[in-house]
Amino acid sequence: MAGVIIAAAQFAPVAGDVEANARQISGLIRQTGALGARVVVFPELALTGYEPTLVGATPDTWLTEADARLEPVREACRATGAAAVVNGPVLGAGGRPRVTSLVVGPDGGLLARYDKTHLYGVEATVFEPGTADGRFTLDGVRFALATCYDNRFPDIAERAVADGCTVYLASSALDADNDSFEKVYPVRARDFGLCVVLADLVGPSEAGPCVGRSGAWGPDGLRIADAGPDQEGFALAEIPPAGA
Repeated sequence: MAGVIIAAAQFAPVAGDVEANARQISGLIRQTGALGARVVVFPELALTGYEPTLVGATPDTWLTEADARLEPVREACRATGAAAVVNGPVLGAGGRPRVTSLVVGPDGGLLARYDKTHLYGVEATVFEPGTADGRFTLDGVRFALATCYDNRFPDIAERAVADGCTVYLASSALDADNDSFEKVYPVRARDFGLCVVLADLVGPSEAGPCVGRSGAWGPDGLRIADAGPDQEGFALAEIPPAGA
């Protein structure tokens, strides 16, 4: 039985331009879906760029779960039969945005929502933190969601395994000096027997230039896919089917 193909996508968002970034995301869903991807993971704040200060000062960049600006993403998911993990500033219950991953299902509907629970630095002045773990199931595979700084906290991965997850999806914005490529993602994979899939931004951001290298690590902590540095594109990783 064939495994499940997951795509880790990377691109340089246009700062604050939700419509342009949604179009870029939809194009990447269509590209990877045509190659058999069932899940496409995008970086942290892919819908606006990693620009917390700009987002905080520009309420027009805040989204809702049913936001019309995401229709190109929904259409791409319906056209390809793929799910997409799309991250951006989405309104929370307290009237402020959260750093949110919306999981758009293969039918274009909302499959899951995850709000980043561990905010970093300036993020805490703009965003509300989330309070619950993120999960969804597709093709019998249970997926866990985490966003950038979340990945520094191993209890998230520990709870994911206890909840039957075998794949851990990380949406991130990592600059050239970040040590997560060596000290976080492969360690989570190896320590908890998870397939870890990372989507990272490329290009300018408030955190500094982001460096891509999106891809995946197998449960042994070894790289199994790498999109390379500094260029837009994606990496594909095939994971075993449920029960294998």
